[in-house]
Amino acid sequence: MNTANSWKSYKKIATQTATPGQLILMLFDGALLSMERALTGFACTDPREKNETIHNNLRRATDIIRHLNGCLNLEAGGKLAETLRRLYHYFDQRLTESNFRKQREGVDEVIGRLKEIRDAWATMLANQELELAPVYDPENSLQPV
Repeated sequence: MNTANSWKSYKKIATQTATPGQLILMLFDGALLSMERALTGFACTDPREKNETIHNNLRRATDIIRHLNGCLNLEAGGKLAETLRRLYHYFDQRLTESNFRKQREGVDEVIGRLKEIRDAWATMLANQELELAPVYDPENSLQPV
């Protein structure tokens, strides 16, 4: 099996076994990676390569952000979900505008803001895992004989 197929298999298994919270983190990471790749297009000297790199990667990032927006549960999420909905809509607009005008300012802005949300989400997941982790109980542990 070649490296590309191994990576695809790994990603497929990772998404199938991930918790909903981990899937959201993967979506954040995917959007950020696509935007970082789009930024490389701004340095291209070949107009075709520049436009394709920017367009394809910003479309992918926009699709992910739209998916994140569509996954929000406004009833259960309350004000946080409403705030995220507005932010995702704003991110969508900035990326679409940056793609249309081939200007990187909007991409840089969205990367910075989305990294903050992603890092907060990762911290929340880590804290949840700590709360759910079993606590060591010395009275119930096996003692050496």
